[in-house]
Amino acid sequence: MANEMTSTAPDSVQCPVCFKDFKAATINGHLDVCLLKSVTDSSPSTADVSEPPLKKSRISGEAVTPTATVNNPVASSSSSMAVTPSPSVLSFFQPNKSKLSAQSEWSGSSSGKQTAASKGLKRNVPSEAEPGPAGSESQPSDSDRQTLKSSNDLLSARTLLNINKPLADILRPNTLEEYFGQSKVVGQHTLLRSLLDSQEIPSLILWGPPGCGKTTLAHIIASGSKKKGTARFVTLSATSASVNDVREVIKQARNELRLCKRKTIMFVDEIHRFNKSQQDTFLPHVECGTVTLIGATTENPSFQVNAALLSRCRVLVLEKLSVEAMASILDRAVATLGIRVLERDAANSKDQDQSDEHEPKIFIEQKALDTVAYLCDGDARTGLNSLQLAVQAQVSLARPNQLGQDGSQEILVKEEHIKEGLQRSHILYDKAGEEHYNCISALHKSMRGSDENASLYWLGRMLEGGEDPLYVARRMVRFASEDVGMADPSALPQAVSTFQACHFIGMPECEVILAQCAVYLARAPKSADIYMAYANVKASLRNHKGPLPSVPLHLRNAPTQLMKQLGYAKGYKYNPAFNGPVEQQYLPEELQGIDFFTWTPSDP
Repeated sequence: MANEMTSTAPDSVQCPVCFKDFKAATINGHLDVCLLKSVTDSSPSTADVSEPPLKKSRISGEAVTPTATVNNPVASSSSSMAVTPSPSVLSFFQPNKSKLSAQSEWSGSSSGKQTAASKGLKRNVPSEAEPGPAGSESQPSDSDRQTLKSSNDLLSARTLLNINKPLADILRPNTLEEYFGQSKVVGQHTLLRSLLDSQEIPSLILWGPPGCGKTTLAHIIASGSKKKGTARFVTLSATSASVNDVREVIKQARNELRLCKRKTIMFVDEIHRFNKSQQDTFLPHVECGTVTLIGATTENPSFQVNAALLSRCRVLVLEKLSVEAMASILDRAVATLGIRVLERDAANSKDQDQSDEHEPKIFIEQKALDTVAYLCDGDARTGLNSLQLAVQAQVSLARPNQLGQDGSQEILVKEEHIKEGLQRSHILYDKAGEEHYNCISALHKSMRGSDENASLYWLGRMLEGGEDPLYVARRMVRFASEDVGMADPSALPQAVSTFQACHFIGMPECEVILAQCAVYLARAPKSADIYMAYANVKASLRNHKGPLPSVPLHLRNAPTQLMKQLGYAKGYKYNPAFNGPVEQQYLPEELQGIDFFTWTPSDP
């Protein structure tokens, strides 16, 4: 039979209904006749209504009984070849017949063979009652988060070592009850909380420092939408997505809204990475409600988000997590991991004793958790990942022959283990972001207020965060004239010398020079007379109505004879030629008698 199959002309095509061979030129006409005949011959009255409906196989286009599939898959595959194929399940064409084997032969004697058309179809996804393909039970899960059936399940020490994702992502909460630290925004009886509970989600811009819960809040919204089926949730990252990706999502959202009456929520992480023209892509679709936009950014949206888009969204300011909020997050993490905390009541240990007795018992000092809460600088991602690193390091140091075998083995995570993972406090500072301007403003105002301790603190905050020392020195030069001025004329040379010294030796040696100048300027007497007087001059020029007054003739220079004839420099009194003060007008006629040190500009 196989020899007959292989000897067939290569240009022949098999009919997917009657499985006979025809030439390519005649297959279309035969298919029309064959389809009508198969529909006419099929009789629904022959089916036995007392038995369950037959299951249609996507692989071979044949009807098989569920009992045969579950109890004896081998027998079902062999007996199914003798059943008449269902006319409603058609196979794809297979023009390349030279690659086919005897599996395409339609005969009861060739059991266990399938049609050639199944070669172009996907395999059926095995259900719980169907045996899957060989090795399917060992396939990995789509996400490590599936290792937690709920937030209260325990992760063993061995599981903790095999996690492929950061702990902050594995333990990401799915409900607002597990979302700590942002009660002002999504706490009980807040407007946003009631909107989220009712699934009336407006377009939002989530603004906050790293690790404060922006992405987590978006995932909580997505989880609620998936449970209630009220909206479709799509996640994009502005660091990798393009405008074409956004347009594709908007196109799908338009179809979902028209066909399924279902909204689409688009979460764009790091939305400030899109430039202003790219952000314009969202405008008409957010305006008309095609998509609900949720953007997350660490930068000030007033500067980084398009003003037109900002007016269509509500800005939620998420604060840096407090130490108390970090403690709650860490407590939830150690409870989930089955880690016992020393110096606590024994009530918590009873629940953790239910873990696998073959796993080592892991303990952690309360001081270690407190250290994480303080050193992570309000960043939950840093805190959880640091805890994971410290625990993994101590579990790895355990002897391999005892790990998972000696239930009496105990592992203690101490404070020094946490500090080893966190070498120093994670200072939130971005030289190109808002924190850069916040810190330099705080330094300037501290020196103006003559608070030398605060001046040193903000200076250290900037330098330890990686700020350019020359930038700080330039601001001190400005401060010496703006705020000290004539009250201490030596402040300006001091600041200029500081800038030159920083330029000569650089960091870290120049940090003490900057500290000396900061303290000098903070202790120096202050006078803003020059700064205010010059500001009044600028206001006078901006508010002047009509053409500006011309320079008086006696103040003009007369290098040529023509200029002298026109009256340039006529009547000018050369001051060194007089022994005493000289009465002479130096301002234009319209401004005679004005004192910019005391003058108050009027509204234009």
